Amino acid sequence: MRLFVGLGNPGAKYAHNRHNIGFMVVDEIARRHGFAPWRRRFQGETAEGTLDHERVILLRPATFMNDSGRAVQEAANFFKLAAGEITVFQDELELPPAKLRVKVGGGIAGHNGLRSISSHIGNEYRRVRLGIGHPGIKELVHSYVLSDFAKDDRPWVEALCLAIADNAGLLATDRDSTFQNKVHLAMQAKGFFEKDDDDAE
Repeated sequence: MRLFVGLGNPGAKYAHNRHNIGFMVVDEIARRHGFAPWRRRFQGETAEGTLDHERVILLRPATFMNDSGRAVQEAANFFKLAAGEITVFQDELELPPAKLRVKVGGGIAGHNGLRSISSHIGNEYRRVRLGIGHPGIKELVHSYVLSDFAKDDRPWVEALCLAIADNAGLLATDRDSTFQNKVHLAMQAKGFFEKDDDDAE
């Protein structure tokens, strides 16, 4: 069994914010794979389904971002999951828009959702870092992540969520590198970055 956590803030006011791309991803996974309807529990909402024969619980914490760890810990304790069986989908300022990276552990780079999760379950969970770009000035970061994606961003956001959902079974079965490569190729094929793009961080 795996727990996939989408990070975001609850409520319609935040639904289209850059900070909520984690929610958008788990919503698309649920839609794409016919997961059971969302229901309230673990200080959040969950949907259950199967990816590549692996049972997966999707979780959207109903706390605000900086308290996300409470919901994650409650769900992990209930299902008796180790940190390594948990995948968190998060917005990432330090990656260009439409890029994605998968890693286990590491720093939190000032992300309040990750800080909360790490304080509750430790640091050795998988993060799927979803690039949203950086406003360029540190003082603008707060308003940037809590504002909606621009109209011009919507095509790549939708394409990225779909590519992740299409390949989510690879994450559920620990094929992280294959997952990352397949999502990258899908985005490349749709013209969101060039074939000779430098893929290094």
